[in-house]
Amino acid sequence: MDFLALTPLEIEALNLSLRVAAWCVAISLPFGIACAWALARLDFPGKSILDGIVHLPLVLPPVVVGYALLILFARDGALGRVLASLGVEIAFTWKGAVVASAVMAFPLMVRAIRLSIEAVDPGLEVAARTLGAGRMGVLFSITLPLAWPGILTGMVLAFARSLGEFGATITFVSNIPGETRTLPLALFGLTQAPGSEAAALRLVIISTILAFSALIASEILAARIRKRLAH
Repeated sequence: MDFLALTPLEIEALNLSLRVAAWCVAISLPFGIACAWALARLDFPGKSILDGIVHLPLVLPPVVVGYALLILFARDGALGRVLASLGVEIAFTWKGAVVASAVMAFPLMVRAIRLSIEAVDPGLEVAARTLGAGRMGVLFSITLPLAWPGILTGMVLAFARSLGEFGATITFVSNIPGETRTLPLALFGLTQAPGSEAAALRLVIISTILAFSALIASEILAARIRKRLAH
């Protein structure tokens, strides 16, 4: 039982990770749906460029993404100066951890939602348009309800990816106890400290359980939604 007992610092890292992951999904979802819909249903100049930009975090080293965010959101950065004038700090805060997680998880969310939207029969959307529904009406009454399993999958993938985000986060917001030290960063710190093997193993188990639980919950909910839509 002593092995399973978490220390206050470990509980703090767990709570912060869950908060960052939840905010990551909440902030990314509207943009993810809009981007996925545009890539799935619209034809416009620069579409392939947008697609490449969206998926760029998947192929770039996370440290590169974190450094780019640091340049943008530092006090003397292009966005950092504007936000600082409004009294908002992003770099080296938990909000920055949310931004880093959102950027790294965004491609997974968009891909899942895009595939689900592409699987929706365009004929249903055309029929709704002929009955007088506008483009936004079709989106919210036909497309998104039918694509809901993919949206849910994208949300869970983003949540799980946020829980495991390390490289961009530590580069952008550092490893500050109580502020930016999420589970992966806490685990990294423990691996550097002699005699912390048991604590590190606890965090490995917790991270695995959280990620696995999120994926299982996603499959169960998606199956239920598909069953309802089938009826």
